[in-house]
Amino acid sequence: MPKIDIETAPERRGTRYPKPYDTPCLDRVRQQLGDAGGLTQFGVNLLTLQPGVWSAQRHWHVEEDEFVFVVSGEVVLIDDAGEHVLKAGDCAAFKANDPNGHHLVNKSAHPAQVLEVGTRTPGDKDTCYYPDADLVWDGPKGTYTTRDGTPYPEK
Repeated sequence: MPKIDIETAPERRGTRYPKPYDTPCLDRVRQQLGDAGGLTQFGVNLLTLQPGVWSAQRHWHVEEDEFVFVVSGEVVLIDDAGEHVLKAGDCAAFKANDPNGHHLVNKSAHPAQVLEVGTRTPGDKDTCYYPDADLVWDGPKGTYTTRDGTPYPEK
């Protein structure tokens, strides 16, 4: 049956970012709805952000398109142009290889839920840049590195 039971969908908590970049994302929770449905061409997550929690470090992907839709609550989208409040029913899209670093931050006093949809680019084919941090996801190597290519220790 194609119906997905959200309560039993695989869940990812926290982040694999190296210290100190992991701290604002440690309490994020992603229910992997695309995985639960067996999707292979694009990913779908239901992201829950408690007050003060970030979706990610501000970033952009070379190979991956991203789309977010606010299901409930309110988040602040922070990108190169500044801060933009997104409320339930609002959405945003980020095209692959557009160097407009972005992330969501829950600056409200209540939890927020966001549907995330993105290309399922194999990890070894994508590179992700983090303009506010000395951090790069080096997909071909499968590691986080500094901008000069020095690997961070594995988590």
